[in-house]
Amino acid sequence: MGSAVAYFLKELGFDGSVLVIERDGSYAQSSTALSASGIRQQFSSSLNVKISQFGAEFIKGATDRWSVDLHLRENGYLYLASTSDGAQVLRENQAMQVSAGADIALLEPAEIATKFPHLRLDDIQLGAHGQSNEGWFDGVGLMQGLRTGEYIQDEVVGLDLENGRVSGVKLASGRAVECGVFVNAAGPRAAVIAGMAGIDIPVEARKRTNFLFDCMEAPVGDLPLMIDPTGVWCRPEGKHFLTGCAPTDDPVVAFDDFEPRHDEFEEIIWPALAARSENFEAIKPIRFWSGHYAYNTLDQNAVIGPHPEIVNFLFANGFSGHGLQQSPAVGRALAEWICYGEYRSLDFSSLGYERIVTNTPLLERCVI
Repeated sequence: MGSAVAYFLKELGFDGSVLVIERDGSYAQSSTALSASGIRQQFSSSLNVKISQFGAEFIKGATDRWSVDLHLRENGYLYLASTSDGAQVLRENQAMQVSAGADIALLEPAEIATKFPHLRLDDIQLGAHGQSNEGWFDGVGLMQGLRTGEYIQDEVVGLDLENGRVSGVKLASGRAVECGVFVNAAGPRAAVIAGMAGIDIPVEARKRTNFLFDCMEAPVGDLPLMIDPTGVWCRPEGKHFLTGCAPTDDPVVAFDDFEPRHDEFEEIIWPALAARSENFEAIKPIRFWSGHYAYNTLDQNAVIGPHPEIVNFLFANGFSGHGLQQSPAVGRALAEWICYGEYRSLDFSSLGYERIVTNTPLLERCVI
């Protein structure tokens, strides 16, 4: 997020200095590096659909822009619904998504079977499949392409406030930096940074474990990222498969807690995948890792834009697992606000901090 804002400030011709402060310059524990790097238009909010549409366009343009192929695999997301209520949610979401310009198709069980014959569908009532601009890509490549301006490896330990504005930033190294505009792009640590300005934001670190597994008899074809009704998801990753799930209990975790939840594979993921496909009965994990969601406990949606009182304190927080795919549009939006004092491409007002103050959720029903 910090890199995206810096990149679009340069694109808009911003003539001030831009400093990106990275606590972990290696990015080894960053949410970007540890994510599954997916992008989808299957959201329940039209703004989220449009945000990811721009993200897909931006990713596809990387070859012309940076001479780098970010390898967008447009295999789509396949949501499966096993109840009438779940099917109705897919119908309602798809109608909105299509009206927003997304290429999402509703599939009856027979159509799903034709496209993806490895799936067992006896309990499935409906599916929704992204036909284009959905899939997965090189997330680290996107991050590297966005890097521009001055970067330092340091840690923010304090903010100076003067006349209702952030006037300076204190760093762990002892350095002090004067500040015209401050963007909180601290991921899971967003609440810590906001607290330095006396601001409360309901963003917590939540752990998600990804498992790369080998399959004795792998299904073939251009397989999608499948979201099972159990919440287990699975997609191809080269000759292997990548999978994960939302944990049954989802506590706040320490910022340095990256210990994988090994039991999720045996207790949740494998049973769900084996029930969904004969091909997934004989599988074994070969690598696994955990990363952190910057989880917005209010509504699992991002908090974007200026604080209503400390107006040069900008939020880019609480993406709840959607941050990587949303970073191009969010970077562009905040750069517009900094340069022009308004959003010009997409209106992010509905994702502003005011809804946190009034405790008015903007609920997103499509959360993985």
